[in-house]
Amino acid sequence: YRAMLTGEPYRIRACITQASNPLLTQPNVNLVYRALQKLDLYVVHDFFMTPSGQLADYVLPSTTYMERPWIWSYAALVGSERALPKTVPGVYDRRDDFDLWRELGVRLEQGADWPWESLEEYYDYRLAPSGLTFAEFMDQGRYLAPPKIVGRHEQDGFATPTGKVELYCTTLEKLGYDPLPRYYEPPASPYSTPELAEEYPLILITGGRVQPYYHSEYRQVDSLRKVHPEPRMQINPEKARELGIEDGDWVWIETPLGRITQKALYFPGIDPRVVHTEHAWWFPEEDGAEPHLYGVFRSNANVLVDEDPEICNQISGGCATRGLLCKVYKE
Repeated sequence: YRAMLTGEPYRIRACITQASNPLLTQPNVNLVYRALQKLDLYVVHDFFMTPSGQLADYVLPSTTYMERPWIWSYAALVGSERALPKTVPGVYDRRDDFDLWRELGVRLEQGADWPWESLEEYYDYRLAPSGLTFAEFMDQGRYLAPPKIVGRHEQDGFATPTGKVELYCTTLEKLGYDPLPRYYEPPASPYSTPELAEEYPLILITGGRVQPYYHSEYRQVDSLRKVHPEPRMQINPEKARELGIEDGDWVWIETPLGRITQKALYFPGIDPRVVHTEHAWWFPEEDGAEPHLYGVFRSNANVLVDEDPEICNQISGGCATRGLLCKVYKE
């Protein structure tokens, strides 16, 4: 997103996002907002309209989990068929992710790399080593587990470069990183930035999951919204009373990057030095047009989170979504 804004190391002119809703799921929301506006072309492929979709030049309706086949593997290979058609002529037309990327590939003269006409045909190709087509796989029970072999590691070893359980990570060592686990103090904390902690004395955790939502999904479903209608932040009752905050008060949570509002929820189990905000909050019932965008800036925890590469994880590049510094005060 910084490259979209600055053109460094090169200018990004177009972007396609699928089921990711970056205005809710990416850190530093205000920067992401400016970056998406800078694009020549922005395309969103999603299940429903989102704040990010409101910025798009084109919004393409995607098949939901009920309208597409699936193959996925955990301890076993599991599959599911389409429960509903993806297209009803004259009513609606949704497309699989496969349809979008295949059509784009074909138009970019990469048709030889996309020989399958449908997602089901592609799954036939994926399943070929098992001797089954996708239809046959589903008919036999949608489940395929590898044989259990006791002591397999004694014969094959573990899936590491050394074949052993690695407490000392040889892969990280080859990449020039510390091969042993090491604790690093968060970039902003009472210990690493004591001067900042004077103004922002509380430790902030963002991103805790809450039922019945999944990331930014389902707040537009009325029956689910009734279960959990408002964003809530957890705070220790003693600390809250010290700050003049009652259970159920709307409060501001502020970091050096910005502030959001959520409803205070007394939680005796949280350390008095710490507060916790729910993430991915938006309000689908409100105005979707710019600049409001379904209230995406009001209670969205990622407004508070910085993505500056200089303070991100040295190895993974991940930003600090837990262990920030903030202050909390009543609206």
